[in-house]
Amino acid sequence: MAARDIIVVGASAGGVEALQGLARGLPAKFSGSIFVTIHFPEHGTSTLPRILSRAGPVPAIHAADGETIVPGRIYVAPPDYHLLLHRRTLRLVRGPKENGHRPAIDPMFRSAALTFGSRVIGIILSGNLDDGTSGVRMVKRRGGLVVIQDPEDAVFPSMPRSAIEHVNVDRVVPLRMMAKTLAELMAQPALEMEQSPMPDDIKETQLSEVNLDVIADEANHPGTPSAFGCPDCGGVLWALKDGDFTRFRCRVGHSWTAEALLARQSVDFDDALWMALRSLEESASLSRQIEARHRARGTATLAQRFEAQAQAMERRAQVIRDALLSHRQVQVNPDAGTEEPRRAS
Repeated sequence: MAARDIIVVGASAGGVEALQGLARGLPAKFSGSIFVTIHFPEHGTSTLPRILSRAGPVPAIHAADGETIVPGRIYVAPPDYHLLLHRRTLRLVRGPKENGHRPAIDPMFRSAALTFGSRVIGIILSGNLDDGTSGVRMVKRRGGLVVIQDPEDAVFPSMPRSAIEHVNVDRVVPLRMMAKTLAELMAQPALEMEQSPMPDDIKETQLSEVNLDVIADEANHPGTPSAFGCPDCGGVLWALKDGDFTRFRCRVGHSWTAEALLARQSVDFDDALWMALRSLEESASLSRQIEARHRARGTATLAQRFEAQAQAMERRAQVIRDALLSHRQVQVNPDAGTEEPRRAS
């Protein structure tokens, strides 16, 4: 029987502290390989390997494309690249973003589940929204195990809560027990799964790798066309039903959960309001300038016309300004426990 020696870990907001806690509890002679994806700004600089190497005894490095997988190491996805697992090597790809992120958690989890099946242990740590839920569903579908950080223990509990809600998870533990729980599960032999992977699971991984044949094969695109458009490219989104969990993916591979799509639409709506406000303010200002010029010339009728036009623009601008101020009313964020503007992120 194979060992459960492939550990994939996903985290987002609050994830650096959680990953440090996990690394701190690992034994010096760790027999598995750990793969980490945490959301980074695409043009940012990641010092996470250095942080994790200092936190615990297992060395951490940024994954390199084509690198051979070895035990006793933590591999971290670098900014702007998805980390995918193949049989013996790692792949770094600038594939389509998922939930607006690259690197994204779900592509790594899916590739691990497809390649290593029951050898995989998937871990979800602190983070916002529902990233990772799709990935751990596939880990379970392929015979792997799933461990979730207790939402009450997470700085941002949304990701753990979503996984617990949609997946029959194996363990829910606080961070202080994560390493011990991982050791217990790794000691269990991995039962071989005879079932073949679902075709859509394979296609989704191929889309993450920018497989042009799959992208061009519209007739066999995973899912069914929906009424929604992709915020990243404007293309039609296909709805993918995975039990009670629905996701969306466009033709070129951008992927969204319903929660992430709603959050992105909120941001786009906010941006559209600012653009409309800017346009109205500029139009009102120009109308006022033309009004002043006509008054100076003594053409009162034209001046009144442009004054009325400016007033109409200013009224519309005030409506949008009020909407923007209302949209930013301070509220308590249940994830963070602090006050912040009411804007999706």
